[in-house]
Amino acid sequence: MPQIGYQWLSTKYGVVPVHPFAVQSEIGRTRSTSTEDDIRREIYPEPYRPGSGMTDNLSFAFRHEGVHLEFLARLYALPSVREELQAWIAREPTGAYARRACFFYEWLMPEALDAPGVSKGNYVDALNPEDFVVGTSVNNTRWRVRDNLPGNRDFCPVIRRVEAVQRAETYDLAARLAELEADYGIDLVLRSAVWLTVKESRASFLIEHEQDNEDRIHRFAAVMESECGQHANPFEVETLNVLQRGILGPSALRYGIRRSPVYVGHIARYQPVVDYIAPHWQNIEAMLAGLTRFLERTVGGAPIVRAATASFGFVYAHPMADGNGRISRFLINDILRRDGAVPAPIILPVSATITHSTRDRAAYDRVLERFSRPLMKHYADQYTFGKNEKGEDGVEYNLHFGAYDDALPAWRYPDLTAHVSYLANVIDATLTHEMRTEARFLHANDKARRAIKEFLEAPDIDLDSIIRSIRQNGNSVSNNLRKRYPLLAERPELSTQIVNAITEAFTDEGSH
Repeated sequence: MPQIGYQWLSTKYGVVPVHPFAVQSEIGRTRSTSTEDDIRREIYPEPYRPGSGMTDNLSFAFRHEGVHLEFLARLYALPSVREELQAWIAREPTGAYARRACFFYEWLMPEALDAPGVSKGNYVDALNPEDFVVGTSVNNTRWRVRDNLPGNRDFCPVIRRVEAVQRAETYDLAARLAELEADYGIDLVLRSAVWLTVKESRASFLIEHEQDNEDRIHRFAAVMESECGQHANPFEVETLNVLQRGILGPSALRYGIRRSPVYVGHIARYQPVVDYIAPHWQNIEAMLAGLTRFLERTVGGAPIVRAATASFGFVYAHPMADGNGRISRFLINDILRRDGAVPAPIILPVSATITHSTRDRAAYDRVLERFSRPLMKHYADQYTFGKNEKGEDGVEYNLHFGAYDDALPAWRYPDLTAHVSYLANVIDATLTHEMRTEARFLHANDKARRAIKEFLEAPDIDLDSIIRSIRQNGNSVSNNLRKRYPLLAERPELSTQIVNAITEAFTDEGSH
């Protein structure tokens, strides 16, 4: 079927974006809509067919398919398109689509159009707020367009307000936390927060296969506890250095912003496999400034949307020499804290939810691949392992990527729709499962303590040790526990009472 809109422009001008068009339109016999793998396919009858030129198809795309910033950046780089835009605005100086097209050109490109601008026409939105997450609106008087893009030229996420994103925008974290407090009491919730901070740290390392290093785990937990929401801008280089040094400790090989190539990969049959290549180091500080601009332009917006963008935007930029994954997961709680969505000292153990099962871990990998896989497929023939070189930061590398400039629009304008939806699901599971599980455990542990104290005098620290040992030993007293507490060996009936008290307490709470 004949393609129209963005697909027509892509074919006509030979411009293929890394990331597919979220809406793809064609001419057919009858009007229909279908969705497959997050791509919405629209079939329009013949009367909808736009004219056979750039301006008609771009107008159709703006009206029916939204805004694809990566594609526009690539299309607008063509000299012939620049000339067509200048002719278009000269013909239709008050046309809404012509003015938006020119606005986007000057927003995306380093130079202005050779055109005088306009003085008439009602102001129009750059992005339709019903279709996209937008930022604070600023009037662009040259084209009479309200600039409501949630970023700047160096970094601007595209987040489509599909049903899942709308649910994320209205998700009431305060209500879920209030339910926890109502069910278990504020004291228990706050006590849970101490352990959950360590649990979040441990799970974050589990994602990176480093879960057994207790020093690193407690170091990251300390950073989560002391640094969340404490800095004016988490993307300031000095702030990132503080976070990185706190997380890595004093004995890391590399600190600071990287000045060399980096890739994420794995080994298959003794050969390196590249899963993702990060942007050129010369673009990092500009992208961090773009992330800062996103936070500034979306103040007061949905916390989950802001947290997802900050976290995934950061990890795709991969700006640090080490610690990028941990900082990206730190940013989730940091943004939720600074937005007032989660009060101190509570830390949501989102990493624990991510690593809860093999299926959950695979879901995290899949959402990362929504960006990385198309990028690597598009540039599969543009990287090689070759001669060893030394970067400006002293790092030796042998990965050589020949498409840093060509890939820049993809890195700058990621579609993070799926990432927002994913994080909303993770946060919901965290609040309704992970945190409730911990609260139930503490409640059962307290109940077991009280029951044991009815017939045994002992400090809480010893009771906790006894409870933990008996539960880990299948609700029975181990020989080691009897050696540690000889009274249990001398009085078998006491051991039975303790086991019964523990079993009853944890069975009543459904804690495991």
